[in-house]
Amino acid sequence: MGSFSIWHWLIVLVIVLLLFGKGKISDVMGDMAKGVKSFKKGLADEDETPAKPAGSTLDHKPADVVNATTDEKSRAS
Repeated sequence: MGSFSIWHWLIVLVIVLLLFGKGKISDVMGDMAKGVKSFKKGLADEDETPAKPAGSTLDHKPADVVNATTDEKSRAS
């Protein structure tokens, strides 16, 4: 029940070739190779980006306008 002999695998291969054809299988394998290459490229791109320090998840910027006191507000009006 465990493994198949070489004859079983040859028969399965012949059936697959008859159903899909040689060209279709090579197209599928080519598409799979392109997918693996783009996946590896994506992983390499992530490694090249500089990492932020662990504590700086937000970009803190100083406020542009300082709150005016009530005396300054009354002078402006």
